[in-house]
Amino acid sequence: MKHFGVASLTAAMALLLLVSLGLGSRAQAQPPPLETYVARLSQQDHYNSNGVRLLTAAGIIRQDRANYYEFGKRDPEDTPDKYFSSVANRARLEQMLLHGTISAATNNEIVNHTPLIVVKVWENYIDVDVYK
Repeated sequence: MKHFGVASLTAAMALLLLVSLGLGSRAQAQPPPLETYVARLSQQDHYNSNGVRLLTAAGIIRQDRANYYEFGKRDPEDTPDKYFSSVANRARLEQMLLHGTISAATNNEIVNHTPLIVVKVWENYIDVDVYK
């Protein structure tokens, strides 16, 4: 029979406690999103109000929400969301995406094409994916 030292036993107990509290993984203890919406990122969303081409996924998503709420430029597949109806919250979008998730493939699809996306909104971050 193998004997474990006090340090090994303490480390194992600490790891077990973290896992049981859900602190070992964001996904494990993650509450549901505040909301989820779908948007078609059409050509009109790829240009800002001055007609300048947007080159980042976050900029294009933000413009989509501004077009939806501020300028009345809506695509048929766009759905409303309460969070980005606020100008102040739209201003946070780029920072929220930095703290959230978006794959390289999704980022490329948004910047170079006109995909239908799904956005999950949490308090301090968003996750973006191409809608499948």
